[in-house]
Amino acid sequence: MEVGTFSPIHISWAEALLRIGASVFMPLLIGIDRFLRRKPIDFRPFMIVALAACSLSLTIMELAARVSGPDVDLGLSRVFSGVITGIGFLGAGAMFREDSYVKGAGSAASIWAAGAIGLICGVGLLWLAALLTIGVLAVLTVSAPFTGKYDAE
Repeated sequence: MEVGTFSPIHISWAEALLRIGASVFMPLLIGIDRFLRRKPIDFRPFMIVALAACSLSLTIMELAARVSGPDVDLGLSRVFSGVITGIGFLGAGAMFREDSYVKGAGSAASIWAAGAIGLICGVGLLWLAALLTIGVLAVLTVSAPFTGKYDAE
């Protein structure tokens, strides 16, 4: 059996668990805001998207530590691009038009941010993921009184 098949070789178990835990906890805070405000997306997709994005980040970093050679290109930026594009489609499903308003855009942007938080946690920049989480929550909280007519209820 190959070394590292059932354990990380790029980072420690503690670091991996910290990154995964952060990628679930921080988007949970955003998801709870959306859930409490009765928005089109509840808290679960935020956590799932971020957890998957974090896992993809860790996967690419682990693969880079295990595989090398001139024919191997594990471009982390391409993985990020694909994840963020895919999450954009998920967010689009949260939006709908009613009369002259587009509703659900805040939830769509929030789910996209959850994906970014997961990717950022995956590469270990937890301080940046925390700042993004705080920023998203601040925008959602401060803007709430001004977006009442756009609420999806």
